[in-house]
Formats: sequence, C-alpha cells, structure tokens
Amino acid sequence: MSGLPSLKPIEVIHKLRRAGFVFDRHAKGSHEIWYNPITHKRTVIPNHQGKDIPKGTLRAIIREAGLTIEEFNQL
Repeated sequence: MSGLPSLKPIEVIHKLRRAGFVFDRHAKGSHEIWYNPITHKRTVIPNHQGKDIPKGTLRAIIREAGLTIEEFNQL
C-alpha cells in the first residue's frame, strides 16, 4: 500500500471531482459534503484554508468515497 501525501483541501476536492463527485452542501462550520451520483457515496471534507488535511482524516475521506489509496493517488 502506497503512502498518503500531505494535501490541502482544494487538492482533495480536485481529486474527488475527477472521481465523479459533485458539491452537495455545506455542513457545520467549514465542512463540505460531496456526493457521487453514480455510486451514491457521500464524503465530508474539512475545508480549513491554509491547513493540510491530517493523514487519518484523508484516509477516512478516501474510504467514504469508496476508493483505494492507489486509486486516489492516481487521480
């Protein structure tokens, strides 16, 4: 299993868009909910400007999106 890079929220959002996700709605605070209409999966992105997403959180986002780490890294 390959490692996870340090990513900003905007970089994660770009990768999710390439995977077919679209913005659904804002959640509490600065969190956003993204939805994939094909797979019917939802994931929450903490959009804190200027901060990297922690690796454990990124791993949970990838899992919620129904992707493997390798698939996510290739996007």
